[in-house]
Amino acid sequence: MNSSTSQTDTSQPDLKDFETAHRSQVGVTRFVFAFSIFLAIAHIYINTIGTLPELWVSAFHFSGFGILCALLIPAHPSLLKSKTALIIDTLMIIALAGVTLYIVFFEDALYARGVTFDTGDWIASTVAILLALELIRRTSGWFIPTLIIVALTYVVLWGQWIGGTFSFPGLSVETLLYRSYFSTDGMFGSISRISWSFVFMFILFGAFLVKSGAGDFIIDLSRSLASKMIGGPGFVAVLGSGLMGSVSGSSVANTVSTGVITIPLMRKAGFPARFSAGIEAAASTGGQLMPPVMGAGAFIMASYTQVSYVTIISVAAIPALLYFLSVGFFVRVEAKRSKVIAVEDDGPTVKEVFKSGWHHIVPLAVLVTLLVQGFTPTYAAGISILAVIFSSWLSRHHRMNAMDILDAMVQGAKNMSTTAVLLVGIGLVVNVISTTGVGNTFSLMITGWADGSLIFTLILIALASLILGMGLPVTASYIVLGTLSAPALYNLIAESQLIEIMASGALPEAAKAVFMLVDPESLSKLAVGMSADEAALLLSQVPSDFKGMLLDQSLGAETIAMILVTAHMIIFWLSQDSNVTPPVCLTAFAAAAIAKTPPMRTGLTAWKLAKGLYIIPLLMAYTPLVGGSFEEMVRLTIFGIIGLYAFVAVMEGYLEDELNLLSRGLLLIATIALLWPGIHFVWQLIGAALFFAIFLKGFKSYPQTSA
Repeated sequence: MNSSTSQTDTSQPDLKDFETAHRSQVGVTRFVFAFSIFLAIAHIYINTIGTLPELWVSAFHFSGFGILCALLIPAHPSLLKSKTALIIDTLMIIALAGVTLYIVFFEDALYARGVTFDTGDWIASTVAILLALELIRRTSGWFIPTLIIVALTYVVLWGQWIGGTFSFPGLSVETLLYRSYFSTDGMFGSISRISWSFVFMFILFGAFLVKSGAGDFIIDLSRSLASKMIGGPGFVAVLGSGLMGSVSGSSVANTVSTGVITIPLMRKAGFPARFSAGIEAAASTGGQLMPPVMGAGAFIMASYTQVSYVTIISVAAIPALLYFLSVGFFVRVEAKRSKVIAVEDDGPTVKEVFKSGWHHIVPLAVLVTLLVQGFTPTYAAGISILAVIFSSWLSRHHRMNAMDILDAMVQGAKNMSTTAVLLVGIGLVVNVISTTGVGNTFSLMITGWADGSLIFTLILIALASLILGMGLPVTASYIVLGTLSAPALYNLIAESQLIEIMASGALPEAAKAVFMLVDPESLSKLAVGMSADEAALLLSQVPSDFKGMLLDQSLGAETIAMILVTAHMIIFWLSQDSNVTPPVCLTAFAAAAIAKTPPMRTGLTAWKLAKGLYIIPLLMAYTPLVGGSFEEMVRLTIFGIIGLYAFVAVMEGYLEDELNLLSRGLLLIATIALLWPGIHFVWQLIGAALFFAIFLKGFKSYPQTSA
């Protein structure tokens, strides 16, 4: 099976097809091969023993992968096999090399002049931005370049023309170009650093895994584990996409690589075509939620929150598991309703799969062990790449030789090319947001529109993520939306927890000193507790300058960190909905192409099947699903699983049998009792009992006839 591990989460051109069609010259093809190997080795060196300045590395990262993009993707499809394309790309390659060399050789001269631009500085910085716009246009279309242009012109031009909260006095063009090109805030800032370190190393790790045969192992393992279950082929899609997504991190690539196997399997078993495509799309979308890669989201989240990568992926595991179970419940319900029969599968058994492919687990075990032991993700990924090579020699059929290693490097570099230029370009937008304070303004607006309501804030963020997702890939959408709205969401979640503490009378003594300044008479109530409404009213009287200190004293540093992670995790989850939500749902469209079903109707089906993308973030916001104690996590997981199954049954009107109106109503009550935040444990038990009573009432034996 040929699997892609591209980390981009947008509909990308097929780089192999472009290379074949566009680059007929043997010399260009050989250069791409050699240059890809050079980029891979250079980045491995940089991430292990290299000590170059970060600005230089970021510039090299952009230029290197920009050159690869220029060679792989033409400026326009009409220029395929055209000499004009070769001339254009040659000029781009020279310019890309020039913008890096200029920083290396002329950065000191700029500071020697007191950061005053000369002609060369103007040309180099302007050309660098134009190159980023063109490369992103080639790989992702016009939306992102347009967004970048709007952001840059806002800083120097039209921001001063508008009134209201978004008015900005403006910066000089020289200052903007300096911050965009020469500083570590713009193109070559933190997002670029994440790209050339964490993201590249894990994409390269994924490429080595696929080259070693791990993709076949994942699919074979999924088929051997799930094929005999009720709705087995559907569970193969869920399990296979989850496992593949855990290392690939790309929903579209996940859909294409696993869907060509799982969708025909589901169709053969009797699942409707549109449902089969929807399941694959929903399951592949979940691949970006599954540790350890999470579509680059885990690395960016760690950078934003300053919480360790290991902590991020550890708290992400249970929500991801709940999501895949929610998709699996749709599979079981549809299998029962459509009377899907067991399909004869002459594939290998679980024992045979492990016997022939157990060595594929070794690199993942090495990766997890190194991360848990405290090694950096880049170091862990580098050692795990070596583990892939060594463990492949334990196989009889997929022993990696020198050419396989080179091919894996080439594929990893190609997979990274579009992601690299995208993340570098998004750095320009992030720089504008931080420079102008638009992020804080947007957060205040969200808080104002929602009137302090957490649920309305979540709805607004979900709508914003859907709109952004129509033009931005998921990772870029998360970066932009996280920068804009994470502060507002963090404050609301933190304040809701503080209100609970105040209402219970458990506020620490140090925190009460703040309320002594606001309302001395409230101290007696704080000692014994008050209603949630009274606590909220009292908290609203605290000046904003004191709220940060109050939260620190009341909640503690560890809880504060987990709340920040929760806010970013929610935004990251909601950013995934553009994959399966019409009108632009690229993952669903990719699945529809395989299943030969109407794209938009397939998107609606995938959107229904991916409802966990909305329910589980609600649980994150209102419960300690992220970072709670062991007892809390066990309770939330158990009741969450039952509640999600009940929710699916209510939506479908079917559990183990057709549900009448009374049973459906009772299941709705059970769903609310199981998933409603803060509900008493006894009510959750009643809800679970109600669910199982209806489940057992409709339980029927599953048909065993083979197809």
